[in-house]
Amino acid sequence: MKYTLMHKNTAVAQIELDDVTGLISRIGEVYAEKHLPLGISVVRGRPDRADLNEWWTDRSIPASRSGIREALETLEISNTKMLLVRCLGLSLSDQYWIKPEGSELSWEHINFFDNPFSDDIGDVLFGGNKKTDALDFSSPDNTSDGNLKKRWKIMDGKRCLIKGGSNPFRQQPFNEVIAAGIMARLGIAHVPYSVIWHKDAPYSVCEDFVTAETELIPAWRILKMRKKPNNVSLYTHFLACAEELGIPGVQAFLDRMITVDYIIANEDRHFNNFGAIRDAETLEWLGMAPIYDSGSSLGYDKVASEIRASRNVTCKPFKNDHEEQLKLVSDLSWFDPNRLSDVRELIEDTLSEGGASEYIDKSRITAIADAVERRIRHIADIAAEHTARNEDFTENDVEENIAEDYSNQKGQRF
Repeated sequence: MKYTLMHKNTAVAQIELDDVTGLISRIGEVYAEKHLPLGISVVRGRPDRADLNEWWTDRSIPASRSGIREALETLEISNTKMLLVRCLGLSLSDQYWIKPEGSELSWEHINFFDNPFSDDIGDVLFGGNKKTDALDFSSPDNTSDGNLKKRWKIMDGKRCLIKGGSNPFRQQPFNEVIAAGIMARLGIAHVPYSVIWHKDAPYSVCEDFVTAETELIPAWRILKMRKKPNNVSLYTHFLACAEELGIPGVQAFLDRMITVDYIIANEDRHFNNFGAIRDAETLEWLGMAPIYDSGSSLGYDKVASEIRASRNVTCKPFKNDHEEQLKLVSDLSWFDPNRLSDVRELIEDTLSEGGASEYIDKSRITAIADAVERRIRHIADIAAEHTARNEDFTENDVEENIAEDYSNQKGQRF
């Protein structure tokens, strides 16, 4: 079927979608090249179809999402890309959508920022039964990526993302609250989180930080704006791409993100769960997005003995080892450990609230708090000694201990 790829009210390009796979089978006339999704290569005015299909596929629910196979069977849909087509590709992360040929639809009448959306898909994704009457597929849940169970919900007039945790500890929702609390104390821009309970299971809740005027561009798309030379590290390449685009405040943002990820031992800061914000109409870069999606941290899937010993802790996106990644931080003058004097209380209170004790015992809480305090002291020592603050901190980061190939670092956005 034929569509026009739209960016709010701007017609970007003609495309055709395969009726079976939901993939882009043909790209026709391009109307507004500068409004193509970032990172799509264009040769002699023709966008690369493989690049555009990669971007389109990244909008869909991954096949690895918890419970997605059962949900697709319930919905009688062959694959998650067909869900994209059913909701016209609309998202609460950006302003792209597809307009059917001959349609009179307008952005103002269909976008999810200003208009209500259906709970039908979210209900099914959360294990609910299929409605007896016709399903309404108009939902941003069709374009929510990531592996954990999640859904969008309008709560008190606000667009909120609800996300679960994984067995056996269901710890990720609580980790979001702890990470946000740490960042609030350090004065770092972040997305606030809270925890709610549904059917005796915890879920994190955060308000959408994207508006009808702005959009989130994941770091993965920024990296793809040009090819990385073999002799340049991922960190340096990302900085160069961001500088070329004119995104302000990137290095200061990375300093804070890497430091916080060290404190909470974040294992999954891939290139699709941080990014930058731009104006969707003028394409002006407004800065890096507030830090979000920090749940896969604090030994979320490890037993207490592993947490105490700091065993099997890996990291992303620039290095595999947190100690090595911390060396990329160019400035720690902003870091004040005194602001984290109550971090143990924050951790204990958060991991003891509600029904958390059903999943997390006191020994585990103590191990987590001890490990966090130990890492805070380590950063304080580095800051106090001014270690490697004024030297070329990227000089030796190309050949050794680089995080996994960034082509594989794609995953969930907040």
